[in-house]
Amino acid sequence: MDDAQLLRYARHILLDELGIEGQERLLQSRVLIVGAGGLGSPAALYLAAAGVGHITLADDDDVEISNLQRQILHATTSVGQPKAESGLKALGRLNPEVEVEAYVGRLSGHLLDEAVAQADIVLDCCDNFDTRHDVNRSCVSHHRPLVSGAAIRFSGQVSVFDMRRPDAPCYQCLFPQADEAEEISCATTGVLGPLVGIIGSMQAAEAIKVIAQMGEPLVGRLLCLDALRMQWNEIRFRKDPACLVCGAGH
Repeated sequence: MDDAQLLRYARHILLDELGIEGQERLLQSRVLIVGAGGLGSPAALYLAAAGVGHITLADDDDVEISNLQRQILHATTSVGQPKAESGLKALGRLNPEVEVEAYVGRLSGHLLDEAVAQADIVLDCCDNFDTRHDVNRSCVSHHRPLVSGAAIRFSGQVSVFDMRRPDAPCYQCLFPQADEAEEISCATTGVLGPLVGIIGSMQAAEAIKVIAQMGEPLVGRLLCLDALRMQWNEIRFRKDPACLVCGAGH
């Protein structure tokens, strides 16, 4: 690191658990963020601020005025622009040292596999179950850690699925695709703006922990937040030996 980097990341370097070694890992890392909306906004901002070397931001939506109540990566002047491109500009203003790649479209098939294979860690910040399961399958296939977050109304949740660990459960172990109820969205039920900020920031913190190899990531643990009561609950879960994605059943 040069003098400017030592100054920019000084407050991280002062942390014994992170230090220069951990900061170097961040500078050399590649992160894929799927979704540049409510969750992806704080996650991307904090990871760019932390000095992640390369961020790929993928989203197929354009910025709408109704997004601005919570999607802090975008501004009023961004309305009508693709979220991935708007996000690229915002991250460049925050930290021009970070290499940011914008993918305008929905990652799927071989394009998703290529993006996951090139990343050191993946953040699931999307808003639909089909994409979540596609991303999970690709992370299992390429042995990439996945940080997943979700938020609706006043409820949020976050967990880490580290596919480098043979005993670690995957997203399918926790939320089997065939068992999911009818999908709901913020557009029809609403969401508290700061809630996605809390969950997205936690996703960034978990990603930094995994990259810097410090602390105890949320592997096998699902943290659930009731923002109305500001109460956290932790659910512990294990790998499903019969999982159709990561177990003997696949």
